[in-house]
Amino acid sequence: MERNMIEIVEAKTKKQMLDFVKFPLKLYRKNKNYVPSLTQDEINITNPKKNLSLGTSEVKCFLAYKDGKLAGRICGIICHHSNEKNNEKAIRFSRIDMINDIEVTKALLKAVEDYGREKGLEFIQGPWGFDDADREGMLTHGFDEFSSYATAYSFPYYHEHLEKIGGYEKESEWLEYRLDPENTDPRFEKVAEMLQNRGYTDLTKKYTPSQVVKKYAKGFFECYNKAYADLDNFIPVDEKREKSIISTFATLINRKYFSVITNKEGKVVAFGVGLPYVGDAIRKARGNLILAVPGILKAKSNPRKVELALIGVDPEYRNTGVHALVATKFIQNAKKDKLDDIFLDPTLTTNLKMLNTWQGMAKTLRCKRQSYRKYLNK
Repeated sequence: MERNMIEIVEAKTKKQMLDFVKFPLKLYRKNKNYVPSLTQDEINITNPKKNLSLGTSEVKCFLAYKDGKLAGRICGIICHHSNEKNNEKAIRFSRIDMINDIEVTKALLKAVEDYGREKGLEFIQGPWGFDDADREGMLTHGFDEFSSYATAYSFPYYHEHLEKIGGYEKESEWLEYRLDPENTDPRFEKVAEMLQNRGYTDLTKKYTPSQVVKKYAKGFFECYNKAYADLDNFIPVDEKREKSIISTFATLINRKYFSVITNKEGKVVAFGVGLPYVGDAIRKARGNLILAVPGILKAKSNPRKVELALIGVDPEYRNTGVHALVATKFIQNAKKDKLDDIFLDPTLTTNLKMLNTWQGMAKTLRCKRQSYRKYLNK
């Protein structure tokens, strides 16, 4: 075999998909900041019976071999729902991992580019997943910070390769902040008290998280879809995905860091979801959910780190200050629990409403990540 030969193979068999899922575990085996995806989820991303996103998307997974040894992986996603919504012809690349060899990176991206050209698409963008519950963006700053379950870690050479390969330009950017609940604006509590007097209610003070999910899931997701509608490449959550998201995250919710706000008419107008940090448990279990369960349950019952995964306000209520009800609860409980860490999951730089929500709290930048775009006819 010719030395330095790179071969790209579409992952179709069960063995190939297992290699696709396990490759990053080997690549990051000595890295303490990497948190894998759950093997049980990733192994089924091409299975329409398991991956509900395949009703509106299609996907191909590719493996790269250098001199016969596995050297990288990538998948290409065509999200028809997003393309129709945005009147675009795009293919997304996702789940990109590779050794530090730019030729391997080029070959992986070319596989997805060619897939897009075959489908008559005009540009490639990524890393983007199937939807907004999937991991998005490539790390560009904060390589010494731990990842959350919602984010993909990457070595510095990942983005260096993208910036050296011709045609790939910066697209979207996300910021991640560490918050300091001990140094907050006292006006948060005053605004929250005023809103309570006006009939705004945090349902989690009356109901358990499971009761809230059961009674108000429809209103929650309606508010969610409105709150995020204008963000880059946002895909509304449909009824099928609602059930999947609920089953994934409902068991992780700790009542202290979960808020669903209604107005006096009972309409859901705002929400906040803080999740106990389970990255340590998942990393220790190497992506095996069953092995991770004890650590996950321990983190849920006694959280030491909390990641603020979601916070949103119905556009009609953005000027009411209703986000103060969510922020105040998080702040008060973070102080009571004396958390070791509280941090925001990635927030788009275009999501000014979200970033402004935490203006009254001292924060420091943890990480940055971004996506890239390349036009296929260039």
